[in-house]
Amino acid sequence: MVEAGQIGVWWRTLKLREEVLGATGANDDTTASLFRVVYGKGAARPLYATASYYGKITHPTEQLTELLTGLAVRLGGGADRDLGRALVRLDQGMGGGKSHACIGAWHLATSPEDLADTDIGREVFARAREALGADLPEHLGHPHAVVLSGDNMTPAPATDPEFDGPWAYSLYERFLWRLFAGRDDRESLFEHYKPFFSSKADISEAIKAIGRPVLIIFDEILNYIGDGLEGRNNAELTAQDMAFLRALTEAVRDTPNTAMLVVMISSEKDPTTLQGDGETRRQDLEAYLQRNGETMAVNENADFTAILRRRLFEHSDQAALSHAVSAAVDAFSPVLAQGNWKSKVAGALSTRWTKRFAAEAERTFPFHPQLMDLAEGEWANLSGFQQVRSTIKIFSATVRALSERAEAGHWTPLLIGPGDIPLSDFETRKAVLTSGLISNSKTRSNYQSIAQNDVVDLSDRAGAARVLDSARTDAPWQATNPRAAERAATMIFLASIAGARGGSRRGASDPEVKAATMVPDAGYGYNDADAVIQALTDTDGSGLASLELFPGRGGQPPRYYLSTQQRLPMLVRAMRNTITEADRDQAIAQRATTRLRKGPFALARFLPAQPGRSHREVLAAAELEKARATRLVVLDPAMYTLGNGTQRPTMDAVRIFLGIGVDHVPTQWASSLVFLVFAARQRGLARKAAAEYLAYERVLDGPEVEDDGDLKSQAEQGRDQVLSRFDDYVERGFQHVLYLAQPDPTVERNVAQRNLDEGTLDGAKVWDVLAEAQKAFPRGKFTGRALVHNLRDSDYGRPLGEIRDAFWNTPRLGLLPGGEADLREAIYEAVRAGELRVVRAGDETVVVDDLTGINFNAPTYRLARPKPKPDPKPADPSDPRPGGGSGGGGETDSGEDAAGGQDQGEDEDASPVEQQLMFTVMKNFASDPDAADRLALIFRRLFDSLDRGVMSYLSLSLQAQLPPEQAQEIAHLAEELGIRATLRDL
Repeated sequence: MVEAGQIGVWWRTLKLREEVLGATGANDDTTASLFRVVYGKGAARPLYATASYYGKITHPTEQLTELLTGLAVRLGGGADRDLGRALVRLDQGMGGGKSHACIGAWHLATSPEDLADTDIGREVFARAREALGADLPEHLGHPHAVVLSGDNMTPAPATDPEFDGPWAYSLYERFLWRLFAGRDDRESLFEHYKPFFSSKADISEAIKAIGRPVLIIFDEILNYIGDGLEGRNNAELTAQDMAFLRALTEAVRDTPNTAMLVVMISSEKDPTTLQGDGETRRQDLEAYLQRNGETMAVNENADFTAILRRRLFEHSDQAALSHAVSAAVDAFSPVLAQGNWKSKVAGALSTRWTKRFAAEAERTFPFHPQLMDLAEGEWANLSGFQQVRSTIKIFSATVRALSERAEAGHWTPLLIGPGDIPLSDFETRKAVLTSGLISNSKTRSNYQSIAQNDVVDLSDRAGAARVLDSARTDAPWQATNPRAAERAATMIFLASIAGARGGSRRGASDPEVKAATMVPDAGYGYNDADAVIQALTDTDGSGLASLELFPGRGGQPPRYYLSTQQRLPMLVRAMRNTITEADRDQAIAQRATTRLRKGPFALARFLPAQPGRSHREVLAAAELEKARATRLVVLDPAMYTLGNGTQRPTMDAVRIFLGIGVDHVPTQWASSLVFLVFAARQRGLARKAAAEYLAYERVLDGPEVEDDGDLKSQAEQGRDQVLSRFDDYVERGFQHVLYLAQPDPTVERNVAQRNLDEGTLDGAKVWDVLAEAQKAFPRGKFTGRALVHNLRDSDYGRPLGEIRDAFWNTPRLGLLPGGEADLREAIYEAVRAGELRVVRAGDETVVVDDLTGINFNAPTYRLARPKPKPDPKPADPSDPRPGGGSGGGGETDSGEDAAGGQDQGEDEDASPVEQQLMFTVMKNFASDPDAADRLALIFRRLFDSLDRGVMSYLSLSLQAQLPPEQAQEIAHLAEELGIRATLRDL
């Protein structure tokens, strides 16, 4: 094993350039901008705005050197100027180095002597000498540069006097203002040539008026003549601008020491669709450029490595660099020559880098030859890939992120391979996804989710592959290859986003993936790499959700592809990673609320947790106290659980709220309050199911399924299955019933607990458990006899209202499933059976003919035992009647005589206890006004009897006609008493 600290490593040998570090890897500082070079000020002006720094970061590629040489000869070649290039069009695709070439041309014109002192400048002037047979003057005749930046210029009117003066309107006028910049007679020359926008001769004369060579650079010309002019909808301006451009292309060709560089991507390389007549204008200008100039490219794929090293790193000590390269080659070479690594990886790949590893590693350092082979051989050939620009963005972001890891003391690869592109770094991931490797925005969005969920997320802690690496603790090679799974998954990711590779191959081959995990450690063998890949392809849920495996055929190795088509598991996993603990617990609360059934309980509610409040405070603030109502309160498992050592906070809060303990909460109706609590051992299962359910819900709410009917259907089916399982876990978790108990008044009150094996949110099942514990009466079982059985001596003589309340506030009395109605029926049944009496003051028995006679609100009504039966009178011997001493007579045992008459003894004069009053009233007060007063007197007498409590029973049927306001008021009062009132319009 080779320790990184023992050799010259790239992050100590190569120094990153300032703009790479300052630009967080991959922003505009590593994307060349001609506009910022010409017009930028202060911090907005990049370092490469000076010719000397531009020369430091520019590799003198063959094509760039040829371009600048042709322009230099045209500008400063004197009589041999025609050996140079007058009009050059750069037409290569996005990111092909066009802006960098334009900046080089600008430096050539504005700072030729400074540029000549750089590598690229020396090459240019040397080539010019070869072409001319003589040296060019280093000043090139002091050229004047006119820069028109099409992507920073809106067609008329001009808005920035610094660039276009106070009068410039058309493109020609803007050109003139820039052409005459720095001259004292600028305004007069501008006004003189202003009318001649379409005259080739006058434009040429204006250029000659400068008196020195002129270089015209028009960058991104399509931005101006395409949608720019289309957006103005100004036919006159459009005609003038296009006429000027046609004339300019011809004037440049015919004007001595004048050159023009135009950036206009050809239609077959430009995916942009121009609006309206933009395409016609493109074709028009393209014809003139072809006729009057030539088309060039400035970079080739083979230049990438050299360009990258120049752009990303400062010039290094050559000896130190050579030592670092040699150390890396010496570290990897033995592994590549070892057993299966040699035969099944290097031999199976049989690429240039595996055959000539030492030479390729020296060429590509600090990047692994496998990565550069992918970039140069495949990425650069894709039409959408932005070649130099994209390569620089990806690689600059990569080296910055990995350098920061190295500085922090974390593991860093000795050579940066395809598996080492850090997708956990935001800038790197963005550079990869926006590089053009992915063809459309929808696919790009899908692969962004794949990177986040299957490889590694932006926190560098999650993602399927990253989790596998983090969970691995027993591998002997863990310290030297701690990101093995992530490296393998990243290689598969990079190979997948490019679509079809050579020969219609998709994804990465098994040897490619294993090679991406390689480290210079003999302890990490081929079999270890195989085990890493097996873990990634595992289908038990811990592997790559979006992985599609293509078995090898005809002796070919298997291939691995991250698919966006079979992406439901990937999307679900992506959404699952967005679920917070609060989201998950809220879902459990919502389902528990939805599933809760009150059953025989008068009320049932779910009590949610409240972050920041204690268990006791949440209960105290919930307003659970309610008179004469059985209440089932389901406690939120996010806060309240029992079992697994979690029960103390829950039990303490419940005890205090039920009135137990020195600091208890005062409560009157605690006995009729029942708590349902979650089992702690079930909470993990419920939370996992909640996260799964929410993930499906978010997938269904996301844009991925909006226009994909099949995917939406799959997601809905999956959601429904998960919801069923989720509901089951939620119900099954509520296994503990808590209530106030005191079976014997001689013992202290306590919180009793009963358990349900399966759990429930059905109040009926909870009630059955309470009934088994004799805390509640089973439904239909509370009879008159049961009532008498539960009454104690102290209950007789108590007001009916107190007896009623006792069934809700006295723990020894069972809860009534039907509430007050059950108690009224039981009393009525017991009274009718002669087991109880309802009495008023003075032990007067109240006649109870129906349920309405059980008036719990009458303060004088009480329960009493039945009167004892009177003992029979002893026989009088002197009484001549039968049964008397001497017999005779016809009186019966019942006290009636033979004729059926009442016994006329002392009962004859006894006063009745009550008399029943009955009368019917039908009065039309409109025809008999005095009757209203007399009837009012009758009702006042009835009210007086009712108010004094001497009326024990009232049965009344009333029909009255009166104004709506009074009718509604009386109906409302009647309904408050439980009397149903009917109103009908007349």
